[in-house]
Amino acid sequence: MNILIKPIVTEKMTQQGETLNRYGFIVDKRANKIQIKKAVEEMYGVTVERVNTMRYGGKKRNRYTRSGIIEGKTPSYKKAIVTLAEGETIDFYSNI
Repeated sequence: MNILIKPIVTEKMTQQGETLNRYGFIVDKRANKIQIKKAVEEMYGVTVERVNTMRYGGKKRNRYTRSGIIEGKTPSYKKAIVTLAEGETIDFYSNI
C-alpha cells in the first residue's frame, strides 16, 4: 500500500510550511497516523512530531452540455497535515 499519494502545494500550505513547519499530503484512505508518520520519515528523512488527518467526501457535480445534463461526482480523499520537529524542513522542489 502506497501511503503518500502526493504533497499539497498551495499558497496556504506553503505559508504554513515556512512559518509553522507544517506540510500537507494527500494520503491513502486506509492509512492511519502511525503509518503516515513512518512513511514521511522514511521518504524525506525528517522527524515528525504530530500528524493530523481529515477525510473529505466527494461532491456531486452537474454539467449542462448540448447533449443534456451530465452528472458526476468528485473523488473523496484523505488529507494529512504533518508537523515536523523544530529546525527541519521538506523541500518539494529539489527534484525539479
